Amino acid sequence: MTVEILSRMQFAFTLTFHYIYPPLSIGLSLALIFMEGMYLKTKLKVWEDMTKFWLKIFALTFALEVATGIPLQFSLGTNWARYSRFVGDVFGSALSAEGFFAFLIEGGFLGLLLFGWKKVSSNIHFLSTILVSFGAHFSAFWIVAVNSWMQYPAGYELVTQPDGTVVAQVTNWVQMLFNPTAIDHIIHVLLSAWLTGAFLIISVSAYYLMKKQHYEFAVRSFKLGVLMAFITGILQLISADFLARDIARYNPVKLAAFEGVFETKPYTPAYAFGWVDVEKQKVYGLPIPGLLSFLVYRDFKPTVLGLNEFPYEEWPLIQPVFQVYHLMIICWGLMMFASLMGLYMWWKRKWVLAPVLQWFLVLSVILPQLANIAGWYSSCIGRQLWLVHKLLKTSEGFSETVTVAQNLISFILFVIVYLLFFVLFLFLLDKKIKHGQNLTEDQDLYRDLYLKDKS
Repeated sequence: MTVEILSRMQFAFTLTFHYIYPPLSIGLSLALIFMEGMYLKTKLKVWEDMTKFWLKIFALTFALEVATGIPLQFSLGTNWARYSRFVGDVFGSALSAEGFFAFLIEGGFLGLLLFGWKKVSSNIHFLSTILVSFGAHFSAFWIVAVNSWMQYPAGYELVTQPDGTVVAQVTNWVQMLFNPTAIDHIIHVLLSAWLTGAFLIISVSAYYLMKKQHYEFAVRSFKLGVLMAFITGILQLISADFLARDIARYNPVKLAAFEGVFETKPYTPAYAFGWVDVEKQKVYGLPIPGLLSFLVYRDFKPTVLGLNEFPYEEWPLIQPVFQVYHLMIICWGLMMFASLMGLYMWWKRKWVLAPVLQWFLVLSVILPQLANIAGWYSSCIGRQLWLVHKLLKTSEGFSETVTVAQNLISFILFVIVYLLFFVLFLFLLDKKIKHGQNLTEDQDLYRDLYLKDKS
């Protein structure tokens, strides 16, 4: 086990567990705007109950987001010192702006949002909800923009330092932030965050409906979650199409790895699923002839560049990239199926389905999380062997002074701490869900109300 491998494993592990929380907070913050807005419009107490309940869940995710995110920044300096020095001017400016302009807004107004009920006017409180959501979205903008820069650098120049070290320096801040694929990456990530928040709402609401608890709260939350999931799922499909075409243009070897395209030939297929035999350069699975050609060129016949057009040493790890990319697509399909189930329940005013389907809705909260992680993995593994595309190789970015033993010990400690954070999150989330809303209204009244289609 080398220092490079351990450094990569440690960062992948910490990033995986950290990224459970930011999409939840972003998605929930958007839902909170709608909930509180409906409360101000209708003055119905159920909307106030919904806002307060999901606000506490949002605060929990925000706390874990901060706790798990801070070590990531330090690990860049300890485990990836040469990489940090190379991109310091790029990342330093963007991450400083993220902390000042985005995190300050989100964290600053969160206190007013949590503790301002009955202490400030309803309009001021609603404004704080909007600003917290804006801060969460704006924070994602900076993070995703610099990640997109790593894959498609722009607005920079290479400068040789007095000690001979070559670093990237920003020459055009706008070009650096809005690099060729930044907007498409940002939209794709934000939509995935909306899906994540929507399916947490669907999951909890479906659980309450299955347990015959808090009917008014559950039905209204369920409707909101399903509507968010369906609309966002359609938009995500469109976003994915734009992003895939960007990848075909700026990093065709990554797209070839996504679909296991070894030979450049017309009617290039895309696979619904499969298994890649890299040695034989063949994919065993369910191909859809011409689909990849159509997605890239809007024509079934044109050729999509295959891996044989690129040196073997520039190929990413084909099998892992292929599998995580298709896992992301499968998760999207299952999320759309779940949202259509929810729309069917809404249409029929039938709020409980067969147990297996009801449990599918409860467990559907896992789907966007899997899709998020699979998306990041496919993107990051797919750009290997580069940390910064065509500028800095992964083998050139890790810290030379860190030993294998030091890296292994820190990795083990990170595993322990992050798993404890995750268990704490699940415990507190489960406790809050089971605690419910403390509704004083008669549950039998709600049951009769909604089973008789009078919602």
